Amino acid sequence: MRGQSGGSGHPLQPMLVTLPFGLFVCATLFDVSAVVGAPRLFGEVGYWTAVAGLAAMGLTTAVGLIDLWDEPAGQTRSALVRFNLISGGMAAVFLIVCLIRNSSPTPQSGIALLLVELVGLAIGGLALRYGTALLRYAGDAAAAGERAPVLDALARR
Repeated sequence: MRGQSGGSGHPLQPMLVTLPFGLFVCATLFDVSAVVGAPRLFGEVGYWTAVAGLAAMGLTTAVGLIDLWDEPAGQTRSALVRFNLISGGMAAVFLIVCLIRNSSPTPQSGIALLLVELVGLAIGGLALRYGTALLRYAGDAAAAGERAPVLDALARR
């Protein structure tokens, strides 16, 4: 992994994806509290936190494209592409939730949208697990001065 945005052979995007994931977790927690009876303000805060998560995900995706720019074709590049697709899937789910909520007069969450948000968090959890493994094996490869077979190592997990 020789991306210029990451230091010492590490790609930067798997580290940055924790910010939008954390914002999506907070948005879901606000929505849970709004569904169980908290004031309407909690639903509003949940909506705008999800929007902030989408903005952070856009910046994270841009950094991911920079990571991919210098990576030669091979196993590491395909692992980065898969990571981008998984984290993009999480963002797509939250984008759909925000668009549905935006089409209503008040951006309140319901049980159905809350379940969709939980699916998005599950996809995000998979992305974080995959990104952590990707960083771990990139660090091992950088320490050894070689390129680790990332996909073989990830397939064993």
